[in-house]
Amino acid sequence: MNRFFFLFGVLLWASVVVAQDVPVKTQEQLENIAEAREEEDEQDDSYLLQLEYFLRNPLDLNAASEEELQGLRLLNGLQISNLLHYRQFAGKLINKYELQAIPGWDVFTINRILPYITLSSAVPVLQDLAGRFKNGNYTILSSASRILERSKGYDASLPNHYLGDPNHILFRYRYQYKNLLQYGILGEKDAGEQFFKGAQSKGFDFYSFHLFIKNIGKIKALAFGDYTVSLGQGLIQWQSFGLGKGTDVMGVKRQSPILLPYRSAGEFNFNRGMGMTIGIKKWETTVFFSYKKMNANLVDSIQAFSSILYSGLNRTNSEINDKNSVVDLSAGGNISYHSPGLKIGVNSVIHQFSIPFQKRKELYNLYAFAGSTLYNGSIDYSFTIRNMHFFGESAIDKDLNLALVNGSLISLDPKLDISLVYRSLSKAYQNIFGNAFTENSLPVNEKGLYTGIVLRPYTGWQLNAYADMFSFPWIKYRVDGPSQGREYMLQLEHQPSKETSIYLLYRNKNKPLNDTVGGMKFPVDKIKQNFRVHVATQLRNGLNFKARLEACWYNYNKPDAEQGFLGFIEGSKKVGKWSIGTRLQYFESDGYNSRIYAYENDVPFSFSIPAFFDTGFRYYCNIHCKLSKQLTFSARWAKTIFHNTQTIKTGLDQINGNAQSEIRAQLQLSL
Repeated sequence: MNRFFFLFGVLLWASVVVAQDVPVKTQEQLENIAEAREEEDEQDDSYLLQLEYFLRNPLDLNAASEEELQGLRLLNGLQISNLLHYRQFAGKLINKYELQAIPGWDVFTINRILPYITLSSAVPVLQDLAGRFKNGNYTILSSASRILERSKGYDASLPNHYLGDPNHILFRYRYQYKNLLQYGILGEKDAGEQFFKGAQSKGFDFYSFHLFIKNIGKIKALAFGDYTVSLGQGLIQWQSFGLGKGTDVMGVKRQSPILLPYRSAGEFNFNRGMGMTIGIKKWETTVFFSYKKMNANLVDSIQAFSSILYSGLNRTNSEINDKNSVVDLSAGGNISYHSPGLKIGVNSVIHQFSIPFQKRKELYNLYAFAGSTLYNGSIDYSFTIRNMHFFGESAIDKDLNLALVNGSLISLDPKLDISLVYRSLSKAYQNIFGNAFTENSLPVNEKGLYTGIVLRPYTGWQLNAYADMFSFPWIKYRVDGPSQGREYMLQLEHQPSKETSIYLLYRNKNKPLNDTVGGMKFPVDKIKQNFRVHVATQLRNGLNFKARLEACWYNYNKPDAEQGFLGFIEGSKKVGKWSIGTRLQYFESDGYNSRIYAYENDVPFSFSIPAFFDTGFRYYCNIHCKLSKQLTFSARWAKTIFHNTQTIKTGLDQINGNAQSEIRAQLQLSL
C-alpha cells in the first residue's frame, strides 16, 4: 500500500471524464453485477445501442409514452409517473429549465438525461408500413479483436485444444425507422472458434436475426426472429437490461416493454420465434412463442443435462459436443390493464425441454428445478398516489411455491427521496430464467428488506445510501446452513459546476461462506469493504480527465484477511475528426477475494469490466476517427503487465509470461 499516497497525490492533480458512453451510475451498477456474477465480459450491448440511438434521435419528452421513457433506463418509476402527470395537467414543457418543476426531478437526473432528450413539439410519425422500410437509417458494423499472446489452448498437441484461431469477429447490419421499425442480422465468432470450416462450416458460430414493428393499428408490437421477453419484476422471466444494487438507490424497479428486439451478441438470454402485443383501449394482451437450441452440460448416463452453458463458447471438441444439445420450447403471455397512475398485469410462461434438467445430487440442490417442464405464473402491479409510487409482483411455480417482490418509491420532500423493496422467495420456488431485484443471481431461496435514501441538502450536493438485510432459508453452494447477511452503501456526490463531479463511496458487505473449524464446515461472516474516491472534470479546451482511487479490505483482522488497491487516471480529447482516450492504472491485491472491478470504455457498443487482483499495471488507448460523414473507424490497444509472475490465467487460457495485450479494430458505416 506504499503507493497509495503517491497515487493520491496524482488524484488531487487529475480529474475524470464526464462524457461517457454509459452514465456513471450505470457503470457502477455494472461493476457490482460483474462482481456478484464473477463475469468480466458483457456481451449484451443493447443498452449502448439504445443510448446511441437516443443521442442521434433524442426522445421528445412532450410526446414520449411510458414505455419509451422506460427505454431510456435513466428515470425511475416515480419520475416517469410524475412527468406523465405533469404533462397531463400543465401541458407541454417549454424548455429544459421547466424540468426542475417536476416532482422528483433533481439537477443530477436532469444533467444525466439532457444528451438524450428534446422538448420539441410532437410531429406525427409516418404510419404507412411501406414508408417505414424506405425512410430509416442503415448501419453496417464490422469489428475484429484478439489477444496477442499465445495461450495454452492453441497447442494442437493437446487432446482438447482450441480448434480455431484467436480472432474474435463481429458483423452487424441494422435498419431502424424511429422506434416503429427495426430489423437486422448479426454474426459472431469467438476467439478459438472455427470460421468457415469444421463445426462452423457456415461461417460464424452464432447468427441472430430480428424484425420488430410497432403501432400497426391495434398491434402495439410485433416481433419475429430473436427478441426479448420481460415480465413483471423479473420473478418468472426477464431478458432486458436489469440492474441491481448501486448508487442509483431509486432505480430499484424493473421496468421495460414486454417485447423488445434482440440485437446483441450474447448467445443465451433471448427468445427465438414470434411475439405480439395487441392493445384495445386500456387493455393490452401479449403472446409469444419460442423454439431455441441451447448449449448445456449433458449427463449421458441418464439422458439429461445438469446445467445451461451461458458463455456461447464452442472452441474445443467437448464444447462443440455440448452445442445446441438441448431444445427449449417456450410460450407465454401477459394480459394487463392500464390507466393513468395504475397498471395491473397477469403473466405466465411455460418451458418444455427436449431432455430433462437434473442438477448434481447435492443437498443444496434439493429444491432445485428438475424435469422437462417448467411453469411460472404471476401478477404484477404498479400505481402512483401523489408522491408515492408502488410496484410489485407475486409469482408461483407449477408446485404453487410462492415468490414475491414489493417496493415503493417515495418523495417526502424536494430534498429527500426514499426507496423500499421487500422480497420473500420460497426455498422451494423454482425458476431459471428470472432476474429480479435480489441478492441471489436467480430469484429463489431468499428473504430481504432494502431501504434506500437520497438526500439533497444543498445545491450541487447529494447523498445516496442504502441498507439491505437478507437471509437464505435453505443451504447454498459453499454455504452449508441457513444464513443471513447485510450490505450498506454510502455515497456523497458533489457537482461544483456542470463540468466537474466528485464523489466518495463506502460499501460494506457481509455474505457468509463456509469455514472449517474442527473438521466441520459451517457458514461464518465474510465482510468485504470498499472505499472509493472519484473525481471528474472537463476543461475549457475540451480536454477531459478522470481519476479513481479504490481500496478493498476482505475479512479485516481475520486469519484469511486480504487487502486490495486500484488507482487510475484517464484522459480524452477530441481534435477535429479524431477522438483519443487513454487510461493508466495500477493495482495490487493479496488474492482473488480482494479483487476490484473497474469499468472500461472501448470502441463504440463495447465495454468490459475486468477483475483486478495480484499486482501490476494496465493501460489502454482508444481512438475514434470520423473518416467521412457516413464512415467511422475505431481502435483500441490495451495491455496488462503483472509483477512477479510467470504465468497468467489458468486452464486452456493460460499464458506463459507476465503480460497480456489486446487489440481491437472496428468500422461502422451509417446511411
